[in-house]
Amino acid sequence: MRHLIDPTDLSVAEIHEILTLAEDIIAHRDRYREACKGKKLATLFYEPSTRTRLSFTSAMLELGGQVIGFSDANSSSVSKGETVADTVRVIRCFADIIAMRHYKEGAPLVASQYAGIPVINAGDGSHAHPTQTLTDLLTIKREKGRLDHFTIGFCGDLKFGRTVHSLIKALSRCEGIRVLLISPEELRLPTYMLKEMRAHSNLEFREVRTMEEAMPELDILYMTRVQKERFLDEEEFDRVKDSFVLDPSKLAAARGDMIILHPLPRVNEIARSVDNDPRAVYFRQVENGKFVRMALIYKLLEWADENRPYERTPVFDREYVVGGRTCSNRRCISATEDVDQLFRYAEDGTLRCAYCETKAK
Repeated sequence: MRHLIDPTDLSVAEIHEILTLAEDIIAHRDRYREACKGKKLATLFYEPSTRTRLSFTSAMLELGGQVIGFSDANSSSVSKGETVADTVRVIRCFADIIAMRHYKEGAPLVASQYAGIPVINAGDGSHAHPTQTLTDLLTIKREKGRLDHFTIGFCGDLKFGRTVHSLIKALSRCEGIRVLLISPEELRLPTYMLKEMRAHSNLEFREVRTMEEAMPELDILYMTRVQKERFLDEEEFDRVKDSFVLDPSKLAAARGDMIILHPLPRVNEIARSVDNDPRAVYFRQVENGKFVRMALIYKLLEWADENRPYERTPVFDREYVVGGRTCSNRRCISATEDVDQLFRYAEDGTLRCAYCETKAK
């Protein structure tokens, strides 16, 4: 059974296959109007979402399928204490594929071990957001014509931003990518990610503290929100916040063909006066998300038809170290639900939680 829990679950060839299919759907939408007729998508959203949930819903409907599920966990049996594992074992009786967003890191991985149908991670805490990554890659490909040899700047919350983490992982397998990391000290990219990427990827990294330093070099600027709630000192936040707000004055030094991406929602990190700049493509990025999710649903269902569901659960389809250690991350699904304590060795040799990538205790 194939799932999409982490961007690296798909090979480079499979990513290109999905992006190519998405472009074919854009060019020939009528051809796919009944591609998933008779199939049901279950959207299990344990935390609020506008773009991602509606994008999945619209994608399945445009493929001729149906959608069931919930957008508020409090209206489901979760409010009675039902676990993720039990929820998906129930849902598999009604649906052919699941899209799950959860506030606990690792919840979609747990779901994939029990569901017996394809599971798509639609965002788990601050861990990963692989379908946003596919959206970003499709947008870059359509706007820049390639997925290699460019300089991209990630700006804002790089510590907790799951969209940033996922896209960096995906780009680590591309050629000729330079990455500029633009953030306050408090929201730097996690040290373990920096070490892993520098040691085991093709990426070239540099950290900077202001947009002005990076802007002249960029082919792509990827904006995220600087989150006030992450600062222990409000005065420190007030000191740095304006350095990470994109306005026309900061764009003055940017290249004419640079593009601006944002996973949305935005708060104040991109001024409204930037919206009509031809380099601002974040609303086109939203529409690309629907097409790439159409392609992903189509391919996962096609792959599922070639594989029989498993009968016993849980199913571990990778090499794991089971038990003997605990995860210290309170946001991890293993902290609150009765799941197997799973760990695996990262490329840097450290043993990390399989659900959230925190170093094992």
